[in-house]
Amino acid sequence: MLIAGFPAGAFQTNCYVVAPASGEECVIIDPGQDAVDGVDELLREHRLKPVAVLLTHGHLDHVWSVAPVCGARDVPAWIHPDDRHLLSDPAAGLSAGSTQLFGGLTLSEPDDVRELSDGAELRLAGLELVVDHTPGHTRGSVSFRAPGDEILFSGDLLFAGSIGRTDLPGGDYPTILRSLASKCLPLPDDTVVLPGHGPQTTIGRERATNPYLKEAAPHAGPTRGI
Repeated sequence: MLIAGFPAGAFQTNCYVVAPASGEECVIIDPGQDAVDGVDELLREHRLKPVAVLLTHGHLDHVWSVAPVCGARDVPAWIHPDDRHLLSDPAAGLSAGSTQLFGGLTLSEPDDVRELSDGAELRLAGLELVVDHTPGHTRGSVSFRAPGDEILFSGDLLFAGSIGRTDLPGGDYPTILRSLASKCLPLPDDTVVLPGHGPQTTIGRERATNPYLKEAAPHAGPTRGI
């Protein structure tokens, strides 16, 4: 699998391009602020043809460039229905202070928007990705798993050493702990985590060192005895 990415814009949001190999079709994950040029550069470098944009959630720093990226390539955007309204109303996901800065920003939905659901299996660009609904950062947050390759695109659910904030509209701390317990803790330790911000990590490293995963562990429920 080919995975290339870059941190986009002032928010340094990780945008990923994923394909089976160079010269093939691909998907784009989370094209954030001013991501168009970076996406185009990766597509040229690896000779890729995008077939879809996948969004881990609807916050402005992850969807800023979704409409121009989709429009230029005539591809659909996929997002969970609970966050779809943020595509055209980004201020609804912002804090009061951020609304003063970005409240006048106008975004629009791409022409073709498709909705994600928990457990859905996406077969796009020769890839198989499983959708996990992981609310807590936002109501419609999702992560994408490539099970055969043990890779998790975690969005703002899980970072190296931390987790996504829960103090914005739609965020909820007990809910994100439940998402971590049900969707992250069961994964193998060697699962590579590619987060929405910051460096990559592994489930094993986070299980051993991330205080939030340790706090989430009781929410995972009892384990089966030997």
